[in-house]
Amino acid sequence: MENKIMSKSFIWMFIGLLVTFVTGYVCSSNIDILEFIYGSNINYLILIIIELGLAIFLAAKLESMNPIVAKVSFILYTFFSGVTFSSIFVIYELGSILWIFLASAVLFLVFAIIGHTTKIDLTKFGSLLAMILFGIIICMVINIFLGSEQFEIIISCFSVAVFLGYIAYDIQKIKKLDNVYPEENLAIYGAFQLYLDFINVLIDLLRLFGNEND
Repeated sequence: MENKIMSKSFIWMFIGLLVTFVTGYVCSSNIDILEFIYGSNINYLILIIIELGLAIFLAAKLESMNPIVAKVSFILYTFFSGVTFSSIFVIYELGSILWIFLASAVLFLVFAIIGHTTKIDLTKFGSLLAMILFGIIICMVINIFLGSEQFEIIISCFSVAVFLGYIAYDIQKIKKLDNVYPEENLAIYGAFQLYLDFINVLIDLLRLFGNEND
């Protein structure tokens, strides 16, 4: 059962990443779509609200919702993430995105293996990771006003470390929830958490090492 859940979680995570990247690339290739997304603060705000709303809905209701609703909600979330993710394809060179995607995948694999095989109970580190993440968010808000590139680099380094920790933490947590969630819902739960971890590692690595377009 455990290996079956993990396999399904990885498959759905891959589907989610594929939806996000295809959506982001298509949107970034169309001037009219980009104008619709970023030409109006209201449109962009609505997209962000929808994305956050779907994330909150998944996090709050996933345990009890119909498996089909869970899968559709997850795909919708990754689609709207792709729409807002389109800016990445505008800012950074495609080759740079692909190489850093590969680096993120390797790091993800390493920490997923650690989370799956370690005998250490990682769940007790959940509160610590959450507190550090909260501190990172506060620093990001502060840096909006400071505009410091050096501070942004430091924040991104800490953020990469935290989300790599979350990968191992979430892998172990998924293994321990096999009697709590229905099988299909647990697979989506796992995919959702690991998707968020991967995307955040990717974005932070792009900030640190990505080559921007001219």
